[in-house]
Amino acid sequence: MIRTAIYPGTFDPVTNGHLDIIERAARLFDKVIVAIADENYKNNLFNMEERLELMRKVTANIPNVEVKPFHGLLVNFCVEEKAGTVIRGLRAMSDFEREFQMALMNKEVLPEVETIFLMTASKYQFVSSSMIKNFASLDSIVTGLVPSVVEEALEKKYRHR
Repeated sequence: MIRTAIYPGTFDPVTNGHLDIIERAARLFDKVIVAIADENYKNNLFNMEERLELMRKVTANIPNVEVKPFHGLLVNFCVEEKAGTVIRGLRAMSDFEREFQMALMNKEVLPEVETIFLMTASKYQFVSSSMIKNFASLDSIVTGLVPSVVEEALEKKYRHR
């Protein structure tokens, strides 16, 4: 039986913190599906196709990682993909409180799916997609915080606004 985990998120944009979690999850599971949410009630900078393309580029060298869009409830996507685990990345205690609540709700709805929390590497604990977008919008350098392909995409987005 293949051990499949899903790492869901908006990834707007993907950061090196996200990539750290993906790489570590890929060592723990046979298959990791990076599930990019479209219904997140956020004002995204990158549309779904752009987020899928960026994520596919930055995970191309990790053979057991797939990138897929998902719509609706994560638990339904877990059933569709036959995934027994949800991976959630944590940076701080504030992340834990929100993620813990969501994990409990998911467990109530789909008891056979477990949630595993992975702490991001300490060098990325302060990095968030929102902060990256904020800095990039003000022409600040985000080198080392996002993959180079994402840095280029941010420069193009903000140059054309």
